Amino acid sequence: MNPKLPYQIRKRQFYALAIFGGAILISQLIFNHFNKNPENTFQKIEFSNSKKQEIILSEFDPNSLDEKQWMQLGFSEKQVKTILKYKNIVGGNFSSKDQLKKCYAISEEKFAALEPYILLPETSSSKEFYTKNYQNFEKKQLKISGKFNPDLYTENDWQKMGFSEKQSAAIVKYKKYLGGSFISKEKFKECFIINDENYKKLHPYLILPEKAPENQLEKNRNIAFEKPKIKYFEFNPNELNAEGWQKLGFSEKQAQVIINYRDRNLKGSFKSLEDIEKCFVISAEKFNEMKSFIKLSTHEIAENKNNNYIPKPLVNKTDFSKTNLNKLTYAQLIEFGFDEKSAGSFIGFRNKLGGFVSENQIFETYNIDKNLAEKLIKVSPLENDNIQKYNLLDAPESWLKNHPYFRYYANKIIFLRVSFPSEKEILRKLKAKPEDEVKMKLYLK
Repeated sequence: MNPKLPYQIRKRQFYALAIFGGAILISQLIFNHFNKNPENTFQKIEFSNSKKQEIILSEFDPNSLDEKQWMQLGFSEKQVKTILKYKNIVGGNFSSKDQLKKCYAISEEKFAALEPYILLPETSSSKEFYTKNYQNFEKKQLKISGKFNPDLYTENDWQKMGFSEKQSAAIVKYKKYLGGSFISKEKFKECFIINDENYKKLHPYLILPEKAPENQLEKNRNIAFEKPKIKYFEFNPNELNAEGWQKLGFSEKQAQVIINYRDRNLKGSFKSLEDIEKCFVISAEKFNEMKSFIKLSTHEIAENKNNNYIPKPLVNKTDFSKTNLNKLTYAQLIEFGFDEKSAGSFIGFRNKLGGFVSENQIFETYNIDKNLAEKLIKVSPLENDNIQKYNLLDAPESWLKNHPYFRYYANKIIFLRVSFPSEKEILRKLKAKPEDEVKMKLYLK
């Protein structure tokens, strides 16, 4: 360095040289480190198969599940360890759904999917009820009469063996998932409902090969997923319930969407073929298949040059003294004097109930014109012989959850009937409001 340069310039040159030398030294150290340990330079990146295996759910007691069974429910190994650790922290057993929900390894979305199947009371205050009823339920022994082919067993057969209604349904569902056959003992064992203890009991009696032939599972699935042939029949879409739509080839959820679309969006009835075609769960192909079988009694359907469907009201007036209250259409209610909102509510509420059993139910209809309703009741007869009724023990879950009189008690009914084989006992334990119980009994056998 030139000693004649000013002090500040010499100082800056010194700092620059020091930094430059330090950078070279650090670079040399890093190079030497990775040269000695070449394997540390990059981590291997592995890609996992993101395709998730379908999980067949059925009722279960989280206190009796081992690590393998938790993983079969869709949890990772790390999540399972957290759940079991949390179980030990709370005393070795989960006492309620609320307590299980607090485990941070179980997301809100996952808990919502599992909740209907969890054999635990809602809160810890019901622990005594759980202990009294579900301990006996868990100890139920299987009744195996001899060797059998599980492919031939129905839900009823599995129930007779000792499985619950939901467990039996899940076993049959798993068989369908495999393509209509369990194929082998090995595949049968993979059914989540069949725990190791029960499998050991069933194994000697199963008429199945130990292992499945190669590609058999894929062949079975291809057969199972072939499009089923639908036997179409003439129908009025305004009178068809969920079961009727399912007979036409729609799933349970699709059938409910169609009914909701009819009752809510269209105020209780399809007024033209175009209304049906617009429902998003009915594909163009499906509509063309069933179009010729649709019979709309409230309107004549004409097709214009642009293929738009034009509803033409019937000219003839209705004889209300001969028309059943459970058969009145939207157009006939308008003809009687109801406005669109009242007529739509009338049809919608009647469809949700499955039909009126009592004339007084009409007054429960939202937005109904009570004066007109009184006049209608005096004129039109009520025929309720064909109303669908159930016993609480065999009522479908979808029916309980959608029926206006049962939906607020549906989960509790489903919970209680696992342990109580008597409808009277279920009603007693249900502790429904007296007025609600009176309404429910209208639709019980």
